[in-house]
Amino acid sequence: HKSTSCSSPSIVKKNFPVDTTRQGIFGHSMGGHGALICALKNPGMYKSVSAFAPICNPINCPWGKKAFSNYLGEDQKAWEEYDATCLVKKYKGPPLWFLIDQGKEDDFLKDQQLLPERFLDAVQGSGVSSTLQMQEGYDHSYFFIASFIEEHIRHHAAAL
Repeated sequence: HKSTSCSSPSIVKKNFPVDTTRQGIFGHSMGGHGALICALKNPGMYKSVSAFAPICNPINCPWGKKAFSNYLGEDQKAWEEYDATCLVKKYKGPPLWFLIDQGKEDDFLKDQQLLPERFLDAVQGSGVSSTLQMQEGYDHSYFFIASFIEEHIRHHAAAL
């Protein structure tokens, strides 16, 4: 989380002519999870957020439980600081609108690894808006991303 949200923007600013007051964040799968938590843990840093098939509630899925117990120990309360569904419930920053695309044929979705519906439920009353688009006939692949990336670029452009 720290390397993505803190180091990367300064590296980009140092090497490219950018306005870091207008930046967005995007990711796919575990990178989508990273995008969600970076935005939620750094209020005001990102003006737009989008993700493809993000892991939305890792404390409640097999992947997340395995990873978090190995990296963060057995204190499940500590895990909540790295779970977008938990973080969005206590978000206290400027308004954010998340765009999430999810393929309906994604085996990881079917195996209850991603849990986007839990994130969508948690958004209610949080000051955060989220659009979850369930895409018929798409899985977890890069073809899925390529098929809908233009909409994500437009989402970021509108916010920035």
